[in-house]
Amino acid sequence: MTANSKSGKRLSERVVVIRGAGEQASGIACRLYRANVRRILMLETGFPLAVRRLVSFCEAVHDGEITVEGVTAVRADRVEDVAGIWSAGRIGVLVDPAAESLYTVRPDLLLDATLAKRNLGISIGDAPLVVGLGPGFSAGVDCHLVVETNRGHDLGRVIGAGPAEADTGIPGAIGGYTSERVLRAPVAGRFESERAIGDLVQLGETVGRIGEVEVRAAIDGVLRGMIRPGAVVKAGLKIGDIDPRGRKDYCVTVSEKARALGGAVLEALLERYNC
Repeated sequence: MTANSKSGKRLSERVVVIRGAGEQASGIACRLYRANVRRILMLETGFPLAVRRLVSFCEAVHDGEITVEGVTAVRADRVEDVAGIWSAGRIGVLVDPAAESLYTVRPDLLLDATLAKRNLGISIGDAPLVVGLGPGFSAGVDCHLVVETNRGHDLGRVIGAGPAEADTGIPGAIGGYTSERVLRAPVAGRFESERAIGDLVQLGETVGRIGEVEVRAAIDGVLRGMIRPGAVVKAGLKIGDIDPRGRKDYCVTVSEKARALGGAVLEALLERYNC
């Protein structure tokens, strides 16, 4: 007897809960949605600080809803609202950083895509299939599978035993640039900016301010991402992303890394339930 026949569920009826709704989590959700996995709930904090806001479903927490590449996510004010959101063909986003809704939703797949580089509280018994994204998880210990997130030969590899590669602390190279393309808060405080995602910036140009301290571009390129102006940040926090390729259309589309990770999560889901 197959896994599907045991439960009576079709693959399209499987429930997926994703902790986190930032850039990578949203790219994964888009890929699952297009594969006809439509019962997706994403769990977020009350004030998410996504950098690539135009492709991050967590923005629904602030604005009520957001559409990424034709897929729309809607904020659920209560877990009881999620079924109606699914019926309307939307992805649900719920403020639930402690994942308390797991006891109500009871997912077939639980994915931790917070990219916190550590386990924030999931365990292998939280769902029939628990997947951890990147460092901080060990397959067979705190989850069933781990997905490699480090750029390179193994990006998107599904790991059945043991951990992902350790965090390098170095952003992936784009156009030959790594750390230079990332904007970080030089001090703690409230970030303010009059620039918009998609703006072209030049080396040395002021992108924003934290108090009286300017945040300047270290390379030429397009402002591919930036946290919401008005956000209170800690020193060293990533607050922006400059893409040296200068393609404005990249600001509103899922990245190649997120698509690769989405394929890996889809592989894990199919391996477990499409038998």
